[in-house]
Amino acid sequence: MTADSYDVHTATTSRGDLMLRHRPDGALELRVNGVFVMDTVETSSEIALATSSLSHVERPDRVLIGGLGLGFTLQAVLADERVRGVDVVEIEDPLIEWMHDGTVPHGPSLLADPRAVVIAGDVARVIEAAEASYDLILLDTDNGPGNLVHQTNAGLYESPLLQASASALTEGGVLTIWSSHVAPELASAMSGIFTAVTETSYPVVLGTRQENYWLYAGSKR
Repeated sequence: MTADSYDVHTATTSRGDLMLRHRPDGALELRVNGVFVMDTVETSSEIALATSSLSHVERPDRVLIGGLGLGFTLQAVLADERVRGVDVVEIEDPLIEWMHDGTVPHGPSLLADPRAVVIAGDVARVIEAAEASYDLILLDTDNGPGNLVHQTNAGLYESPLLQASASALTEGGVLTIWSSHVAPELASAMSGIFTAVTETSYPVVLGTRQENYWLYAGSKR
């Protein structure tokens, strides 16, 4: 550890170790079990997860976000004045605390929006209980089916949970899933459940590397 790179906060939960690190470039970086998850520099695909989905729904009254992270998807959803309520489900309590207490500087003002409700828990359980409750479901809970941080999240990308997501959507609603890698098996599984499925890549720069992140969107018609 150096003066230019230090741990802002660390925590250990039943799912492993979380670290929020301050980098020399001034960014915050989140790692889970040593694996890079996100930072405050390259947020374009997290924002697109919200904006691209919102553009396909006429009345996005209620939105469910799986994964609070550093809040950039939530921020983009709340920027849409049509949205009346957002449920954000986060399984890691320390992330919620860091957003609430200002460890993540933009967290307190973001969570102060009365439309936002943070739920501590497993998004799969929330989806399974939500019959035709949401106009949008946005999932950014892991790095995608081909690059899992937690193997227990594999079910989020498989047919039973995808079917439950379709049931949790209102007519015309959209499910969009973020992935750090191309996931043809996810597209195939979604195609058996949703009437229209799109696969969109977003070029990103991670340090000195050029990569692509992916969004998979399915519409319920």
